[in-house]
Order: sequence, then structure tokens, then C-alpha cells
Amino acid sequence: MTAIDFAAFIDRLATVSGDAILPFFRTALSVDDKGGSGGFDPVTAADRAAELAMRALIRDTFPGHGIVGEEFGSDRPDAEYVWVLDPIDGTKSFIAGMPAWGTLIALTRGGRPVFGLMHQPFFAERFSGDGKAARYRGPRGDRAMMVRPCPSLDRAVMFTTNPRLMNEADRAAFGRVEEKVKLSRYGGDCYAYCMLASGHIDLVVETELKPYDISALVPIVTGAGGIVTTWEGESPEKGGRIVAAGDRRVHAAAREMLLAG
Repeated sequence: MTAIDFAAFIDRLATVSGDAILPFFRTALSVDDKGGSGGFDPVTAADRAAELAMRALIRDTFPGHGIVGEEFGSDRPDAEYVWVLDPIDGTKSFIAGMPAWGTLIALTRGGRPVFGLMHQPFFAERFSGDGKAARYRGPRGDRAMMVRPCPSLDRAVMFTTNPRLMNEADRAAFGRVEEKVKLSRYGGDCYAYCMLASGHIDLVVETELKPYDISALVPIVTGAGGIVTTWEGESPEKGGRIVAAGDRRVHAAAREMLLAG
């Protein structure tokens, strides 16, 4: 598979997922709750339709590749190449008519993400990266993405989806960092990581992430010059407690405060 073939395939994958999702956005769609006793975890026909469309295209084009998706589980997860799909990251924003959501598409090799794409079809924006470089493509053109320098936590802008999603101990640890940063904002899901890679914010702190929540975002952030690890400093592709930063000084300071308790 040449680089040109891969780029064309990724574009097709993003396009078919967006075509499946957009007819449902800001409509009176029904919402199922798959969270049970674990709290409200919505899923819609848009999530399912997009993942099915991507799975079909991957199987037709690369029948030897594995697929791991949020809605339909795993197919050959031990293959050398595995696609990790989150059809709508930010479904709670999606069902509220808010545009802070996106489709996450990752390709892993040997369990490590080697390419990631975040596609927001409502804004026609695509953020991509391969760990060495990252690019934005949208209505305002095509450009390279790069994180911005930030020397200390007290000058950092931080995002998290919602601290109420954290357990009590992790929420207290997050609170220590929140007291230190210049500005803390909630929401954004995958968009927050893309804004970090674009140089607009400095820090993202999350917990309870699944592999499909983070795999696509790792090569985007690292390709833009940032760093993503677990709170303990380990590889992030399996999810869990995640800290991403544009500047390694901020990443180190945040990790120290998160683990201080």
C-alpha cells in the first residue's frame, strides 16, 4: 500500500462515516443508554451507521486487517494492522446539538498507533497525524499543526471533558492541577486534543478512557510535537488516566501534581 493509496483510503473512510452521521445531527433522533448502572452512556443510530460503514470499507479494502470499534466490538484484534474506530467521540454533545464531537479513526501496527484522524463533518475539518507530523484540513485551507510552548502550569490552559466523570480520588488530583493552571475549561472530548495539537491550549487531563477514545489522538498530538501518556507516564494507547500536553515542562509538572496524593 503506497502513501498515496493510504491517504486516498483514509479520505474515503472519513467521508463515508461523515455521510452516515450528518443526516442525524440536530434531528429528533432516538437515544439508547448503554451505560446501565455505570451512568448515562448514550448511543444513537448515527454511531452505529457510521461504524458499520467504516467496517464495510475496511473489510473490502484490507480483509487481513483487524478492527476494534466502540459499538460492534473486536474482529481480529491480534492482527498486525488493526483499525480502532470511535464513530462519534462526544455523543453527549452530539445529542445536545453541540458541535464538539468527531469521528476517531486510528491504524495501529503491533498494538501501537501509527496514524490517527479526527474528522468533524459538520465543520468539514480533518485533523491527522502519524507521530512525526500533523496536519489540519478544512474550510480555511490545509496547514501543518504544531503545539505551542508553555513554560509552567500557572500559564497553561487546561481542558477536561467533565471532572464528574472521574472517581473521587482522581477528581481531587485533577482539582490540584486545576487550582494551579491559568484557565480550566470543560467539554470538547476529542476536539480538546486537536486544539492542543493546533497550539490553542496546553494541557488535557482525563480518566476512564477506552482505547478507541485515545488511539487516534496519540499520533496527532505527538506528530504536532506534544506528548501523551498515562498519569503514570506509560504508553497511552490502552486508555485509562491520560495526560496530554504541548510542552514537556507542563506535562511533567501536571503528572507530579496528579500523583502527589
